[in-house]
Amino acid sequence: MIDVASAKINSFAPVPQNDNVPQEEPIFVLTSSELQDIIKEALQPALDRIESMEATVTRQDEKITTLEARIGLQEDNGLIQLRLIHDLREATRKGPGKITANQENRIKILRSLLAARGGKMLTKEARQIMKMDKGAFSRLVAAMPTYIETKTYSMDRKQTLLILKIRPIVDDNNQQSNQD
Repeated sequence: MIDVASAKINSFAPVPQNDNVPQEEPIFVLTSSELQDIIKEALQPALDRIESMEATVTRQDEKITTLEARIGLQEDNGLIQLRLIHDLREATRKGPGKITANQENRIKILRSLLAARGGKMLTKEARQIMKMDKGAFSRLVAAMPTYIETKTYSMDRKQTLLILKIRPIVDDNNQQSNQD
């Protein structure tokens, strides 16, 4: 029975056994460390390229992060600019603001100062005497266009000259006379 079972198993895959076929002998004999070195040498260019690509991806990620931050900052700046533009439009619609009592006093002081100096004075000098910052002084001068005229100083184009306007006054006889 064992012989019959073996015969059936052998009938599925008959292997010709020919003693005349020479068996292959190893051409190269390599140790495992030599084989590992050959594999490493074959894979090294691919590993170098992968490392280079990873460095490129890292640099690009950093650039993307920087650009995203810059875009966020530009969006914030754009929003601020839009708000400022809106505020300026609202301010121009409302017209010039009311002159406060403090500003009225400063206007009188500036007019008196200009009158004492012969009606002309450098803006910088007047601002320093009145101890005002540039912005506040500019707003003060802008609030009094009927009293003061500004011109570029002919001796130094970087400086501005304040000139006191002489306002005509109409008396009862419809004659005009000049008053300081």
